[in-house]
Amino acid sequence: MKSLKDLEAIREQAKQMTGIREGKAETKVIVGMGTCGIAAGARDTMKAILDELGKRNLTEVAVSQTGCLGLCEQEPIVEVEVPDQPRVIYGKVSAEKARQIVAKHLVNGNMIGEWVIGRK
Repeated sequence: MKSLKDLEAIREQAKQMTGIREGKAETKVIVGMGTCGIAAGARDTMKAILDELGKRNLTEVAVSQTGCLGLCEQEPIVEVEVPDQPRVIYGKVSAEKARQIVAKHLVNGNMIGEWVIGRK
């Protein structure tokens, strides 16, 4: 059995992760999770994003999913929305690329140009 302190730590971590997924933040990450995205590995991409955000304790970033974006050949697709910046759409995002997007784009503010397939 875990101690009360251990259980409180688990509870706090769960609350932080819930906040990430509920969208209470201005910075947003949206992962295409249509059947084409899932077939291309979007679940691993989503898991890597959530894991990296958790490791870095970035609770101000909302992570959500959407259906097919119509660019099936570019799946898994990840959209990044940062306030006062154009929305960036990344294509063919593996789990490793997802971790780099968190580190470079979300943490350091540097878009990874060679992976961008669109900007809005």
